[in-house]
Amino acid sequence: MDMECYVSMPKVELHAHLNGSVRDSTLLELAKDLGEKGIIVFSDVEHVILKNDRSLVEVFKLFDLIHILTTDHNTVTRITKEVVEDFAAENVVYLELRTTPKRNELKGMTKRSYVEAVIEGLRGVCAVDIDFAPADIELEKWDATCMNNASNGLTRKKIYVRLLLSIDRRETLEAALETVKLALEMRGNGVVGIDLSGNPRVGDWKTFLLALVFAREQGLRVTLHCGEVPNQEEIHGMLDFHPERIGHACCLEEDAWNKLKSMKIPVEICLTSNIRTNTISSVDAHHFADLYKLKHPMTLCTDDSGVFSTSLSKEYAIAATAFNLGKKEMFQLARNAVDFSFAEERVVKQLKKLFDIAE
Repeated sequence: MDMECYVSMPKVELHAHLNGSVRDSTLLELAKDLGEKGIIVFSDVEHVILKNDRSLVEVFKLFDLIHILTTDHNTVTRITKEVVEDFAAENVVYLELRTTPKRNELKGMTKRSYVEAVIEGLRGVCAVDIDFAPADIELEKWDATCMNNASNGLTRKKIYVRLLLSIDRRETLEAALETVKLALEMRGNGVVGIDLSGNPRVGDWKTFLLALVFAREQGLRVTLHCGEVPNQEEIHGMLDFHPERIGHACCLEEDAWNKLKSMKIPVEICLTSNIRTNTISSVDAHHFADLYKLKHPMTLCTDDSGVFSTSLSKEYAIAATAFNLGKKEMFQLARNAVDFSFAEERVVKQLKKLFDIAE
């Protein structure tokens, strides 16, 4: 398969951070503006933005820049719109976009207004049809129309988008509960779950356990960044919580691996991210091969497509080449991801119909 085959194949993205998926061209434009305002020194970041093969140090420098950029409502709305349209352009048909609600008093930004800016970006998507709200009669009619168009070979694309609100490990339990309550209030705008993320060497995940339990009790789905560093006590604790999915799972020792496999918790695999951050030494050494051989539930993801200069199509190409998988296997891998999504039943059914048409 050449790259065009991976691009044209329908795909499902379940681990994509909004702020890590910003276009380089947008970063460059926004950084120039901040440089002119004297907020940053543009020359310090220009070469990092223009560079595709970024070192780990440069990756974190870019994350620092993005953090400065995303404290403005208009910018958050803009990047949300662009990120969704970029995923749709490479035939991602379902996208779970995760982001940490931010507060910035100087800009008048609250966690709520941040999420509202994200939702405004979803509303602004015009390059493709987008479904980001719960089911209703009109959406069901729309779905039927899109399925008919797809079967008739019409080219107007559609993407389903759902949001996950992230709890940052640097936060307090009180702040985490605020995020969960906000997610519950925003369900009508496509928020379906909670993610725990952030620097894995900071804080204790058990700090947020009450918030995660509360989220689950209220019907939100939960995914955890797990095993990014070799903290076996934390890894076992997270697995015992039995989240609906985990991200990365790079540093599990044998007993944790056995537990994960027996529990069949789906894993969000991020090949390029794991290698760029030196969590995994090479693609050949990646645990994808072991999990795939055992038919463990998993899905290929980008993590931060902008920061790591990748795309979901590239991740599929890397996996196919490294692990000698053909078109049929890659298509099935993409289709399987539908079952691991946090989408409502209506959307799951429509996505499976779409894959049946494309097969």
